Amino acid sequence: MNPLNEYPLRDALRGAELVVDRGRIDAAIARMAERIAADYAGEVPVYLTIMHGALPFAGQLALDLGGHGIDLTFDYLHATRYRGETSGGELVWKHRPATALYGRRVLLVDDILDEGHTLLAVKQWCLEQGATDVRIAALATKAHTRVVEGIAADYVGLEVPDRYVFGFGMDYHEQGRNLPGIYALKG
Repeated sequence: MNPLNEYPLRDALRGAELVVDRGRIDAAIARMAERIAADYAGEVPVYLTIMHGALPFAGQLALDLGGHGIDLTFDYLHATRYRGETSGGELVWKHRPATALYGRRVLLVDDILDEGHTLLAVKQWCLEQGATDVRIAALATKAHTRVVEGIAADYVGLEVPDRYVFGFGMDYHEQGRNLPGIYALKG
């Protein structure tokens, strides 16, 4: 069944609240860019966007980093546990980066660090490929303590409630990724 028919975005928005507006998102990304630029000064890291969710965030962060004089080697990967659902399952690789990671510093860019199962697996894979350093930039983290051991974001923009969130890259049944704010389902 088409999720657009089964789970209309307009119904989700009626049952959601705006928890982070665009102004706060922009300010958080600008702060992150300052820290990242200081940490990567004089280097060209491999900038791995985790699809699809990180796309809006990664684009804006990359532009802010460019404004700080940081060049990037762009690539992406697509690994997911959600596949359109609201809870995660087994990790599925849909695309691995083409850029060689051996001997390189890698910056993983993702929309949210929830429990961290996907990010931990991706980080471990990057290290297995010979990356010398793998750091994580997450637009948001959830306010809970269920993060798996061994994973943390090195750069965090915002904290969101421990509820199902969507917008600015995060989806509601594959919808709403292009909303300019972050919404949380009520209850």
